Amino acid sequence: MAIAIAVISCHSLPLPKSNAVTIKLSGWAGSPVEQKLLKQVLQDFETQHPDIKVKYEVISDQYMDIIKTRLVGEAAPDVFYLDALEAPFLMSQNVLQPLDAYIKPKFDLEDFELTLLDSFKYQNHIYGLPKDYSTLALFYNKKAFTFAGLNHPPTTWSELRSYSQKLTGKLNKYGFGETPELARHVYKIKAFNGQIIDENGYATFASEASLKGLQLVIDQYRQDKSSAQKYDVGTNSVSEMFGQAKVAMVIDGNWAIPYLKETFPQLEFATAEVPTINHKKGTMVFTVAYVMSKQSQHKAAAWELIAYLTGKAGMQKWAETGFALPTRKSVAQILGYDQNPLRSPLVAGVNYATPWQVGKYPAAIVNNFDNQFVSALLGQQSLKQAMLRAENAANQQIKAME
Repeated sequence: MAIAIAVISCHSLPLPKSNAVTIKLSGWAGSPVEQKLLKQVLQDFETQHPDIKVKYEVISDQYMDIIKTRLVGEAAPDVFYLDALEAPFLMSQNVLQPLDAYIKPKFDLEDFELTLLDSFKYQNHIYGLPKDYSTLALFYNKKAFTFAGLNHPPTTWSELRSYSQKLTGKLNKYGFGETPELARHVYKIKAFNGQIIDENGYATFASEASLKGLQLVIDQYRQDKSSAQKYDVGTNSVSEMFGQAKVAMVIDGNWAIPYLKETFPQLEFATAEVPTINHKKGTMVFTVAYVMSKQSQHKAAAWELIAYLTGKAGMQKWAETGFALPTRKSVAQILGYDQNPLRSPLVAGVNYATPWQVGKYPAAIVNNFDNQFVSALLGQQSLKQAMLRAENAANQQIKAME
């Protein structure tokens, strides 16, 4: 997802005639447009807070590895972006500053989408404030639907599979574009009451409930032959294969909207909520928060920055370009995203979405699942065998790290 990230660390500047402090904001690189927008928002902050200067640093590669190294080496930024996936581990390590003492009633914490805020809570403390998010929604090619005689988007997964078969080989080579990564399938597992990890943080990929949700993906790809991965059609992402009309439907995030409009301006597409599975609504939600390092020497100034960036005015400036959805309900209403034809299905999904979070050791969970699930998708082994291997390997790695 195209979400930019920022980190902040503080160093006093030797300004004899000023009490200004400098805080460092570090983050990963987003698109040039996003980078430009963030710099504008930071300039607005400095104008309103003349006693605080922000040094913005972009970490282009290995973001979390660098952040973790700096946290250990006492060289961390004062404030930085933290993805919800990585949050459980850092929140458990006593390296982040709890924000509870800084948050005042006027900050209107209840204005945040609860699902997003909860992703940054640990042992009854708030460690981060989410700056933006995206859920997943169904994107569909309107011309392809008309050509196939389909006059409304599918509302159930069985209907999606039926549509996918009808659309395959028509205006599009395949009906549906598939993404095999775990980040796109947790809600399918949960639809049958399956779990990714148990209460102790160990993988449970191979449970019967988990397999039921994942089998939907395998059957559509191998039996129906109505879905395709990006590699099958020579593209780099689901957004690209949809934009190139290689597939008629994909499930993708808010980041796809500006990309499709800019890169494929002739494409006529619409969005809808993800079809229900086992009579249950489901989708994923991805979010990023600003957090404060416990090492920060200028915590009050760091909080002022976090409060501005996640406050109503700052968030509106950040979200109004449409790259990401605002985490405050009031800002979404001001911008009209809850009524926007393309974005309203994404906004609606946050109420029932599954946060992209898989315990304290996400790399072990995600990497082992992704490696084995692709193998099952390609027919190199059964789904159950693949998930047993993924589960065993992940749990061995987790035990070694505990």
